[in-house]
Parts: sequence; structure tokens; C-alpha cells
Amino acid sequence: MRSWAGRPVSSLFAAFVAFSCLLLASGSNQEFHGGTGSRVLHQTKSHTHEVHCSRERSRAAWKAIDEYLVPFVEKEKYELPSKCRLHPENDMFREQEEHKMHFDINEWRCGFCKKSFRAEKFIDQHFANRHSNLVDNSQGRCLADLCGALHCDLTMEFKKPKSKCNAAAAARNRHLCESLADSCFPINQGHSASRLHEFFLHQFCDAHTCTGRSKPFPKGGRKQTNRFYLALCILTLLLLPLFYLIVFLHQREMKKGGKVFERIARTAGKKKPS
Repeated sequence: MRSWAGRPVSSLFAAFVAFSCLLLASGSNQEFHGGTGSRVLHQTKSHTHEVHCSRERSRAAWKAIDEYLVPFVEKEKYELPSKCRLHPENDMFREQEEHKMHFDINEWRCGFCKKSFRAEKFIDQHFANRHSNLVDNSQGRCLADLCGALHCDLTMEFKKPKSKCNAAAAARNRHLCESLADSCFPINQGHSASRLHEFFLHQFCDAHTCTGRSKPFPKGGRKQTNRFYLALCILTLLLLPLFYLIVFLHQREMKKGGKVFERIARTAGKKKPS
């Protein structure tokens, strides 16, 4: 075979084929690594704000704190230490929950983007999908972890059925409860802290026993307005003007009737001329 520029044509063709295969292999390898890298990056991004903390149980824990502890803390004018796990800033969902607007039984609205939802579970999903960047998922910010100490099952809408008391679990919950009392209300921080320390032990910790002698929240909680009483007051305010209107109209008609009878009596009393 004839040569081109001193080289056989067959050799040039073989070199061209080899060079082409090398380019294809390199491109394919780069494509594979690029695809793998994008998948890893996507997985990394998707797991950046992954939260392993129950929003429902965290909400129940906060409800127990807000109803059975906060009123007494406010009464003492005591400020919880920032290291206290019961502090509002140590609840990873607190900012989202504060931007949850409830207008009606079937109307919830996001305070960040103003989107509306028919149920609370849908706005919870919205927060997890669209506003997960607002969740600080650092250690010690999951209130659900404190549910054992705070008796969350008593504040949840769907309460768990009662089960046989587990002495080991009760002991663990009591230990957690007492550690909360020590960190949130150090007895060496003054009279208010000392009183609240004792109060917290009675309000939350003493019930962690299988004897059944102590009940959770024996000191009571935030005073709730009776809904029936409130509805009755509103109904009374609405009906009161109507009542006065009926009385006014009745009296006016009675006066008119009295005047008619008076004219009839005067007319009948006059004698006809003979």
C-alpha cells in the first residue's frame, strides 16, 4: 500500500481509530464521574436540612412547657438561662411555629410566604419542604427528646393508651427531669430560681414513678377561658339590644292603646244633646 508523507495509510488509519476510541472513553469516563458527582451533590443537598426530630412531639413538649411552666416562671419574673433546654430559642421549630397562622378550622397560613392550607399537617409539610433552612438542627434543640420528662402524651391530641408502668423507663425520665431542673433553675442563683427548682420537681418530676401516688402537673397550669362561658357572653351581648328594642316597641304600643281607650271613654262620657 502506498504511503502518505512517508507513512503507510493503514498505520495512519489505525492511529486515527485508536485516537477516536481514546477520546470516546475519556468523554464517557468524564460523563460518568460528572453524573456520579451530581448525584452525590444532590444527595448532599437533600440531606443538608434533614431533621430527625418529631415536629408533633416537639409541639406537645412546648405545649406542656407553655401551659404548665411558663405562667409560674413569668410570675417569678425569672429568665431561663440560654443553656436551659426549655428556653424557646432551643426549640428548632419555634420560629416556624410562630409563623403559623390559624384563621379557621380549615384555614392555616404560612407567615413567610402567605400560602394557605386546609390542615395543620399540610403546613407542617410545607415548612419541611420550603422553609427547612430556618431549622437549626444542632444538638440539644429537639424538644421531642424531652417528652419523657415533660409528660407529652398528656398534652397530645391523640393520646397513647395507658400501658404497664416500666420502672426503668420511669427512672430514666425522672433523671432527665431532675437534670432539667438543675440546669434551668440552679438553686444557687437566688430565691426565684430555688423556688422554681422545687416547683419543677413537684410539677413534672415527682410523677415519674410506678407507685401512682403523684400525678403530673399537680400545681395546675395556665388558666383557660371557658369556651361555653365565652359563647354565652357573646350571645348575651348580641341579644341584649334586641331585648331592649322589643321592650321599647311594646311600651309604645301600650301607650298608644291607652290613649285610644282614653278617647273612647271620653267620647262615651259625653251626653248626647236632647
